[in-house]
Amino acid sequence: MQKRFMAIWFRHLLTDGLAFRRHELRALPFVLAAPVKNKVIITAASALAEQQGAFTGMAVADARAAVPELVVIDDTPGKAAQLLRLLGLGCIRYSPIVAVDLPDGLLLDISGCAHLWGGERGYLKEIVLKLRAAGFDVRAAIADTPGAAWAVSRFARVSPIVPANGQAPILAGLPPAALRLDVGVLELLQKLGFRTIGPMLAMPPPTLRRRFGKDLLIRLDQALGRIDEVLEPLVPPVPYVERLPCLEPIRTAPAIEIAIEKLLLALCLRLQTENKGLRKALLKCHRVDGRKVQAAITTTKGSHSVSHLMRLFKLQVSKIEPALGIELFVLEAPRVEDMETVQEQLWSVDRGLADTALAELLDRVAGRVGAEAIRRYLPAEHYWPERSVKVAASLTEEPSAAWPGQMRPIRLLTVPESIEVMALVPDNPPKTFTYKDKRHSIIKADGPERIGREWWQDSGEHRDYYALEDSEGQRYWVFRSGHYDGGDARWYLHGFFA
Repeated sequence: MQKRFMAIWFRHLLTDGLAFRRHELRALPFVLAAPVKNKVIITAASALAEQQGAFTGMAVADARAAVPELVVIDDTPGKAAQLLRLLGLGCIRYSPIVAVDLPDGLLLDISGCAHLWGGERGYLKEIVLKLRAAGFDVRAAIADTPGAAWAVSRFARVSPIVPANGQAPILAGLPPAALRLDVGVLELLQKLGFRTIGPMLAMPPPTLRRRFGKDLLIRLDQALGRIDEVLEPLVPPVPYVERLPCLEPIRTAPAIEIAIEKLLLALCLRLQTENKGLRKALLKCHRVDGRKVQAAITTTKGSHSVSHLMRLFKLQVSKIEPALGIELFVLEAPRVEDMETVQEQLWSVDRGLADTALAELLDRVAGRVGAEAIRRYLPAEHYWPERSVKVAASLTEEPSAAWPGQMRPIRLLTVPESIEVMALVPDNPPKTFTYKDKRHSIIKADGPERIGREWWQDSGEHRDYYALEDSEGQRYWVFRSGHYDGGDARWYLHGFFA
């Protein structure tokens, strides 16, 4: 898959964000300011303030002289990072990999995402219009590398979508600042007459390294795609989290169980008030030596029963290695689901799969043998028997189709296996068949049941199925592919009856 990246540049990040929260500021020239060396300097200016003569880096006293109605707001350190994180979390709906690019941008790995919006042009338009509707002045670009997308979004006046493998000619006409270099390197490049990146592309790498250092080569290679640039993606916060710090390190299993029970009490109380049930819980144990050990549980259906969840965690306590001791427990619930309020009844009623006791039993079994060992199957709308079942996503999922009325074997082979068959008459059921070098003599047979092929998915002949019983009392499900008078008709074993 061709890697593609998007860079988003917020031209007035802090002032746009502040205006978005305080609507009365949108019609006023305002700036953010912070003290620097006995002066109050503008750290960010709104577009209206820049139009009237107040710019970033200017002293507030000079800006007030130029713009008498200027509104000055104290700049809080770290505000840009907080705002970019919130914007990045909102962009996760467009790409699972979103990274913050301080001080005023985001980088997205959009490989395999753009087709959901009709292509890269529709994808870029959707994001840009969404952010502009929220009050932000943004520019964005798409390229093969994060560096090229970053450069085009800030310095290029061409199409914001760089064709695949087309970043080199576009970068050649951009200034050296498009390579995200330090101020000292940029000043040196300017003194030596480098007005664009083009001359650097023609120079030998050893010469560039000797004169400007390795950082320039790294940035150049990243922008051209010669070396990969790894993005550090944002991780969405887990909404249901409980923490338990310990005054003394915990090293024993009983103490660990007490800590887990306290965390479950707090978490389940919150889940009950919101009428939700836990489907997956992750316990993170931070040890004194700086390492972290984890234990996880899953449930078949949502549960906020402390006793039930505690029994599941007790099966995992032996896997937790406390070493010198655990000083912090964190319990996360990354997966929860809504729970229906069930009216209590005065008499016992068989609730089937809705029975909570059944779900709790399956959870305890899964805790011992693994959740992957338990499967529930539902009918699927397919003719071929091997495609006629699917794994249920949950215990309460309803079937979308009815089970076939005909008898089916308890064990079905994933891929039918070829057998050798002898029949008294070509159109009759088999009299004998050989499977894995063993010959089976048939004493009873039932069939045929004809199943047509799924011509819209693959090619092949119809199948005539027979239920057979051999002289040893074993029962098999076999079929003939194609009509008996066809020269390529073959026999296959597909399943075993109980």
